[in-house]
Amino acid sequence: MARPKSKAKAKVKAKVKVRAKARPRVDRKPKVEKVIPLHMIPNVESEILKIGNERFLQSNEAMFTFYKRSKGEQSPYFLALLEKKRIIGARCPKCKLVRVPPFEVYCPDCQFEKLELLELPDTGVMNSTPPITYFANSLFAHMVPFGRGRVMIDGADTGIPMHVYTTQGVLTPRVFKKNTPVKVIFRKNRQGKPTDVFAVPLSEVPEKLRAKKGVEEQELDWSRPVEPAVDKPTPETERAFQTVLADFQAMSKAVKKSARAKKDLAGWKRSIQVKTAGGSFIINIDKQNLTVKPGKAKSDFVMVSNNPSLFEDWMNFRDSLTNAIIADKLWISKNKEFTTVFKLDRLPRSLKRT
Repeated sequence: MARPKSKAKAKVKAKVKVRAKARPRVDRKPKVEKVIPLHMIPNVESEILKIGNERFLQSNEAMFTFYKRSKGEQSPYFLALLEKKRIIGARCPKCKLVRVPPFEVYCPDCQFEKLELLELPDTGVMNSTPPITYFANSLFAHMVPFGRGRVMIDGADTGIPMHVYTTQGVLTPRVFKKNTPVKVIFRKNRQGKPTDVFAVPLSEVPEKLRAKKGVEEQELDWSRPVEPAVDKPTPETERAFQTVLADFQAMSKAVKKSARAKKDLAGWKRSIQVKTAGGSFIINIDKQNLTVKPGKAKSDFVMVSNNPSLFEDWMNFRDSLTNAIIADKLWISKNKEFTTVFKLDRLPRSLKRT
């Protein structure tokens, strides 16, 4: 009697399989990005901080201030960015003044004449030398470093405030200045915000894209910046290089024993090619550890400096890599890897505290 029963079960299973194959495919909805990412929400906990001989209690608290806001009369401008990848302004039919963004509906100089919307080019010049932000709050931390300036769009009489970047490695104060020709570039994922657009030097845009409207960021080549050459090695730079390597090895051992330093590197994995006038070496960050070996290898990004002793100053807490980049003493190939530089700059401080 057991055999017929097992055959019946087999038939049922076969039917189930057939039905499973015939079931129509259901497309899952894409994940919706949260206003506050989950990984940024801290746990409910308290910790004891010790400063000197004093102990202090610190607790995580929460304050929610979510709200929605309307773009109001500026909606046509932001809708044009979002949907059409176009820049629009407002022109007075009497005085012909062109305002961009169209922050007014009526002209205050012409008896409140109603302004007319018009499409503008996506090229222009810098109104002034933009300051550069290297340290930003959590809202803009993933965008650093970026310049903040006003772009005078061709044909406009007012400037658009926007971020500025370069495709040639990390942004430094020497890239932009007043009257530098620029091209406005559109983000791939736009949300109808001022940060949907940014500007790059027109000289960095390929000829075939300079006249194209609505160029998106992925159409530019961010992967091949012009790497600066290093000087030929000298006995002095070679000695400095050997000193740096030895101190790096000592730092690697210290990081393994420091809870603070390991926390600085938590969740980060990078391979960095460093080139100096005294020689080259590779920095590897993986599993909360830092290792260094001489030579060249495939890497995530490149650092270049003529002076090997720059890293000696950094390890001995005399200067930071960030300051060296700002002063054009150190060059890195990818702007977005400034986050890695921040992590490296924390290490000497954490080791000193340990």
